[in-house]
Amino acid sequence: MKQERLNLYRIDMKYIRNLHNVDNRVSSVSPQIGKQHRIYVGIVVICNERKYLIPLSHPVEKHKRMNPRADFDKIINKNGKLLGVLNYNLMIPVEEHQLLKVDLKADKDDSVGEKYYKQLCIDELNWCRKHADVIINKANCLYQLCTSESNYKGKMRCLDFKRLEAECEKYNMRK
Repeated sequence: MKQERLNLYRIDMKYIRNLHNVDNRVSSVSPQIGKQHRIYVGIVVICNERKYLIPLSHPVEKHKRMNPRADFDKIINKNGKLLGVLNYNLMIPVEEHQLLKVDLKADKDDSVGEKYYKQLCIDELNWCRKHADVIINKANCLYQLCTSESNYKGKMRCLDFKRLEAECEKYNMRK
C-alpha cells in the first residue's frame, strides 16, 4: 500500500461509536454525553499495510507544557502559536469508504467561524505536510512498539491497535 499525500479527513460517526464501544479511549461522539458535535478529523498514514487516521485535537492548557514524544506532537505555526496536537496514541484503523475529505475551499457564504476553522485546518495541514516524514515514521514506530512485546512505558496510553483492526474488519463486513 502506497502512502498518499497527507490530507484532512472526517470519519463516519457510526464507525467511531462502534470503535468507542470496543475501546473507550476512542474519543466519544455520543449525544448522551453531549459529544455529538465533536468532529473526528485527522490525517491518514499507512501502518502495517493499513490506513490509520491520526486525530487532530484542539490544544488545551496541558499541551502547552508537554514536549513532543513518541505518541504526541504539537502543531505550531511559524509565529510559535500552538494550533493543535497530533495524538498518535489515539490513531484508529480506517478503510477508504469511511473517509470523507474535509473541504477547505473558501465559500462566499462561509460564516466568520467557518472561515476561521478552514484557515486553522489549512495551517494544520500545511504543518503536517511539511513534517510528513516525521509523522509517518512516528506513527509506524509507535505501532510497532504497541503491537510487539516491547517494554514501551507509553503503551498504556495507546489504543489496542490489533483489537481495533479486528473490529474494523468486522464492521466493514457488516456494511
